[in-house]
Formats: sequence, structure tokens, C-alpha cells
Amino acid sequence: MDFLLIDDDEAFSMVLARSLARRGFQAGCARDAAAALREAGSQPPRILLDLNLDGDSGLKLLPELLRVSPASAIVVLTGYASIATAVEATKLGAVQYLAKPASVDDILAAFEQLAANPELPLAPQPMSLRRVTWEHLQRVLAENDGNISATARALNMHRRTLQRMLAKKPVKS
Repeated sequence: MDFLLIDDDEAFSMVLARSLARRGFQAGCARDAAAALREAGSQPPRILLDLNLDGDSGLKLLPELLRVSPASAIVVLTGYASIATAVEATKLGAVQYLAKPASVDDILAAFEQLAANPELPLAPQPMSLRRVTWEHLQRVLAENDGNISATARALNMHRRTLQRMLAKKPVKS
């Protein structure tokens, strides 16, 4: 097995596995943490980990995967990208962090580029105020281990207001 795809979205995993198979790779799929740890024991060289696993954080699973399969390269893929979770994922041992939607080419390139790239171009324009706010909320939420009430207190805002803000999809830029 060349890849282990850990994602609770079965349709996404199957489509990605077929796309990888067309390029000559074998991919196994896991939908939850228990299945992921069982499959990771077979030492797949590349693991693609979704950040949101049926309401649970893939960041919690990342260190366990590296414990079970220390030689594996792990790329975190998420539809809820933020700077805070990207930093946290790399601190925990991920080699790359990608935001959905990501093509098969993007995913393969992420596994090929395991070292830092100082030639990476800068973003053409700064983030919008809405995006900066989103990033800040995510960082404070991560600092409070996902506890909404503690995060609301830290931000000096009503818990319900914070919940409404977090229920919205991430701002693009």
C-alpha cells in the first residue's frame, strides 16, 4: 500500500483512491481513528489525514499515527483551513498541510516536497479583515482545546455569538 487515506467522507476517499490507482498507486482507506491506527500498522509510507473526522480532530490522531508508523509522511488535508491548525499540524509532525479542494497533483506534490521551500512565492495580497478574524478565532479556540465557553470568555464575547461565527464556513481570503 502506497497511501493511507483517513477521511470520514467515504465518497471522497473512494474517488481519491481511484484517482491514485489510475496513476499506479495503491491506497487504503480508513473512516475513523481506530481503523486508521490498525491500517497505519502496516507501515504505509504516505498518510493523508483529514482534519475533521466525524466531529473529532485529526490533530489528536496525528501523534498516535506517528507512534504506530514513525517512518510515514503525513499530510493534513482539510476543508477548514486556518493558520492556527496548520502550525499545530506541523508542530505535531505533519510534513504538509493542504486546504480542500486539492487535486491529486497537489496531494502528490505535497508528499514530494518534504523539506521547506524558501522559493515559495508570497501571497499576492494580504488577508481580508474577515479572514484575519477567522484565523484569530481558530487560534484562540485551539489554545482552549476546542472549548467554546472558555474561548468565548478569553475573547470577551457571548458564547452563542462565538458559536454562530464558528458555524460559518472559513472565509476564503
